[in-house]
Amino acid sequence: MENKLKQRLAADEVSLCMGLRQARTVDIGPLVGAAGFDCLYVDMEHSPIGFEATSAICITAITYGVTPLVRVPGHLGQDISRALDGGAQGVILPHVNTPEQAAAIVSYAKYPPVGHRSVMGAGPATAYKAMPLAQVNETGNAENMVVIMLETPEGIANADAIAAVPGVDMLLIGSNDLCTEMGIPGQLRHPKLLEAYQTVAQACKKHGIAMGIGGIRGDAELQTQLIGLGARFLIAGSDTTYLAAAASKDAAALRALIGDIKK
Repeated sequence: MENKLKQRLAADEVSLCMGLRQARTVDIGPLVGAAGFDCLYVDMEHSPIGFEATSAICITAITYGVTPLVRVPGHLGQDISRALDGGAQGVILPHVNTPEQAAAIVSYAKYPPVGHRSVMGAGPATAYKAMPLAQVNETGNAENMVVIMLETPEGIANADAIAAVPGVDMLLIGSNDLCTEMGIPGQLRHPKLLEAYQTVAQACKKHGIAMGIGGIRGDAELQTQLIGLGARFLIAGSDTTYLAAAASKDAAALRALIGDIKK
């Protein structure tokens, strides 16, 4: 199964991603696509979603042309391999601070000779078709993605060394965690955060990998600035934020209508 997100990034196109924290059913994949997003990620770090639901969401998303990613809760090898075996076309790893951590993550996510991921043969990545194992491994390494999240000043300081790790496909800045760690929570236009964006942009450009941004929503001016800086992967929001925003807007309009009728 081809990874359409990797294809878009290779073509220098901007891709939009929606996070999932509440969705549990497979129809969320086509819904995300119909809404205009290129990919989704199941947030196993900040939700109780389990592997079984995650796998079902990923497999269905692929069939509708939506690239499924999974943010695993930590750096455990079994979580990384289970997410990929279950149909994810990439894993997002939170709170990575050093190149040594990034290298260990790659070893869990990639088959030999790049890493040491355990082989499984036919599965979602091969559309369940039997293929020579060498081809399965080669294709798996080429199509799946390792997305490293930088969410601390230490991670930003090590951005160049982390970007240089073979097998890392993207550096993704977790803006809210990062600015919180910097002591400027919620200040998404702070000069210190902008400097961090610039540092990561330089590292990604130097090593030929993608730059991603999370946590920036509803600020078109800042998003335009970040795209100009080199960001090609934007997490625009999550199912919870979109549901709350749309529902609140509709409820407010109906309340106003009711108020006018009572007058």
